[in-house]
Amino acid sequence: MEFDYPWEFAGRRSATMAPNGMVATSHPLAARAGTQVLENGGNAADAAVATAAVLNVVEPHMTGIGGDAFALTQFDGEYRALNASGRAPAEAELEEYRERTDESEDGEPVMPADGGLPVTVPGALDGWATLLDAYGTFELDDLLGPAIGYAEGGAPVTEYVARQWGNAADRIAEFDASAETFLPEDRAPEPGERFRNPAFAESLELIAREGPEVFYGGELGEEVVETVREHGGTLSLSDLEAHESTWEEPISTEYGGVEVLEHPPNGQGIVALEALNVAEALGIEGEPTNEERIHRLIEATKLAFADGYAHVSDPEHVEVPTETMLSTEYASERADEVGSEAGEYGARAGEHANTVYLTVVDPQGNAVSFINSVYMSFGSGLTAGGFALQNRGHSFSLDSDHPNRLAPEKRPFHTIIPAMLREDGGFRASWGVMGGSMQPQGHLQVAAHMVDGLNPQAALDMPRFRWLKGKRVALETTRIPDEVVEGLRERGHEIVEESEFFEDGGHWGGGQIVHRDDEGTLIGGSDPRKDGQAIGF
Repeated sequence: MEFDYPWEFAGRRSATMAPNGMVATSHPLAARAGTQVLENGGNAADAAVATAAVLNVVEPHMTGIGGDAFALTQFDGEYRALNASGRAPAEAELEEYRERTDESEDGEPVMPADGGLPVTVPGALDGWATLLDAYGTFELDDLLGPAIGYAEGGAPVTEYVARQWGNAADRIAEFDASAETFLPEDRAPEPGERFRNPAFAESLELIAREGPEVFYGGELGEEVVETVREHGGTLSLSDLEAHESTWEEPISTEYGGVEVLEHPPNGQGIVALEALNVAEALGIEGEPTNEERIHRLIEATKLAFADGYAHVSDPEHVEVPTETMLSTEYASERADEVGSEAGEYGARAGEHANTVYLTVVDPQGNAVSFINSVYMSFGSGLTAGGFALQNRGHSFSLDSDHPNRLAPEKRPFHTIIPAMLREDGGFRASWGVMGGSMQPQGHLQVAAHMVDGLNPQAALDMPRFRWLKGKRVALETTRIPDEVVEGLRERGHEIVEESEFFEDGGHWGGGQIVHRDDEGTLIGGSDPRKDGQAIGF
């Protein structure tokens, strides 16, 4: 028999429930690898690293050791935020980059997305090691076996991954090493075809033998640096040697009596929290497809992004108005700007100032909310050691007056954001929604649905909007009543139909949730828009 794989999934699923441990992520093989670690006595940190490593193999366009990572952790009731994002090279000078880029917007130079210039220090591997050093019970080499096995023997390419891979094929075909690695037979793999990556298997085996140091200053790092510099970048081996991940305090706000925890800047988790505060001030009522509810959530999203894009960057280099952006009083002021029509807003927070996802809960109730990314599909387009190199530097501004301007050894504005929920002081859920600018607005929508009583799977199943720019909003119009769509148009929203959004390569993100109730029962959900699963035991 031969099957069609339309990747637009029509099925439904119930919430996954289990009494012991659970892993939820965007690929079943990765979720299974993490669950096996839990069944073998590992904890949430161990399982998160094993899961992340397999995702590097089965979703190489999305994630890898050539990218960055963030995590929220909860062990024995202690909450911490792990920042494993890399910094700009020490040689990254703004004026030089302005002169060297051919990209521009409104006549002003902007950071390119492809090639060596946008490559910042990859922090993900160090993040794995840092997480294990703090909480792991297994050694790193013990956890890389499943990923090495899939890289050597091959893993079937799933439906949604095949679609995204195909969309990126023309871009990576421009780079010889990437085409050789990721375009076998000079094309993207079809659904069900096995993809093998022997070069990446060798890289993982090298890391297993010699440790992360082989990347941060050793043989593998030398290969990364050589690749970047051959393509015009400024990354040096000393940049890799100097890299270190940092532990920070999570930031949070309360919505509907539930505390939502996010990672602090340089990430955009603060955008999700400000949007939740504005939504709470506005009052969000009705069913998920209620016109007024959707309108208000869209407007809250736009207000929070206006402040986020204007102010969020590396707090070690600039003052980010975090306290103001988290203030409920400030949110009330912002909510006053929202009317019944679609609006466009500028940033205000500075006036008041005094960016693949997986989640694990283990049998002891510890949790890791973890996100690992190469940013754009296949990152910068460059490949070394069988893995894509991120293009996080593309997020830097080349405007000398912008808080997120490029500077040596500075972390850029980041899109990837893990989240948790806490209720009455106790851990409640580890969750996230991946996908660029979809992440804060995905967090806003999914959190609002859960607080309103939808279980984790149902909250992820609900139709979504994605604010794009100005008054343009993409809607899952096939699942939202026509009268609601037309009502939003009448309010001034410029609605992008679902089919048009897909044709342009758009997506609604991919969410994963593991919730723990008062009796310790785990309730999981995995986004129906992707290929993943929540797996428990």
